[in-house]
Amino acid sequence: MRLFNKTRLALVAGALTASVAFAQPVSASWLEWLQNQFRYTQTNHPIVLVHGLSGFDELFGLIEYFNGVPEALTSGGAKVFIPQVSASNSTEVRGEQLLAQIEDYMAATGARKVNIIGHSHGSPTARYVAGVRPDLVASVSSVGGVNWGTPVADSAADGQLDNLGDWFFGLVDFASGNPNLPQDTNAAVASLSTEGSIAFNQEFPDGIPSRYCGNNGARQANGIRYYSWGGNAVLTNVFDPSDLLLGLTATIIDEPNDGLVPACSMKLGEVISVEYRHNHLDQVNQVLGLVARNAADPVALYRQQANRLKRAGL
Repeated sequence: MRLFNKTRLALVAGALTASVAFAQPVSASWLEWLQNQFRYTQTNHPIVLVHGLSGFDELFGLIEYFNGVPEALTSGGAKVFIPQVSASNSTEVRGEQLLAQIEDYMAATGARKVNIIGHSHGSPTARYVAGVRPDLVASVSSVGGVNWGTPVADSAADGQLDNLGDWFFGLVDFASGNPNLPQDTNAAVASLSTEGSIAFNQEFPDGIPSRYCGNNGARQANGIRYYSWGGNAVLTNVFDPSDLLLGLTATIIDEPNDGLVPACSMKLGEVISVEYRHNHLDQVNQVLGLVARNAADPVALYRQQANRLKRAGL
């Protein structure tokens, strides 16, 4: 959790207020505009950022999964909590881990509800928490979410990746300071497969369209708002080595996709857009901010979503 910039905001606002007292009346509107910029992302409830498969909060204490996003949100007034769940496990296991951390966070801070933003497998993980404890959740925002599964997981359903996957994902959690989180690559693949995702949607249907690629997912269900966005590009920056890997996995998917997830699978609740010029890693401003030159700024999209939540009273 990162909470900062409040002191700076108070000093700036105080200094500006004093100066405006001796200025022309038109300066009041300028001061109000400036103060609004500092409060642009100041949601009513804290924001929880949930990573996807092979994800982490911070790697070696240096590399953020949501690259630059926490700072961009807190600088505008948001309170942000970044949990760490298993890099590779079933949606239900990850969901229970997330729920426990949210409960601890709320007990420590006095927060009444949270706004959850989940990337990739973080989306169904967030939806699980919303389904079992709707009283704790104000909204769920899915970013490149695997809400209807992905052919990439379908192609890996033979179990051959289990031992290697568990070892690799264990290293990821070790590097993020969480070596005791359990890994189960077979369970993760099953959850992210088309069959597993459809079964999950039957149990947790809130926000899910009535048909694949539909746009009629409930925007609000059980008192919770649902949103989604994502991208349908793959090779977005020649200097980003991860694009090569995504270019390979994209060949498994025979419809518009971000290299790992079909754009249609990303749709949940209010679909902001699944046509940004982003691949799966661009959506979290990775690798290290190497995105397409003319693409929407990934970090700005999170700020815009926080402002959307703020305006909705969330």
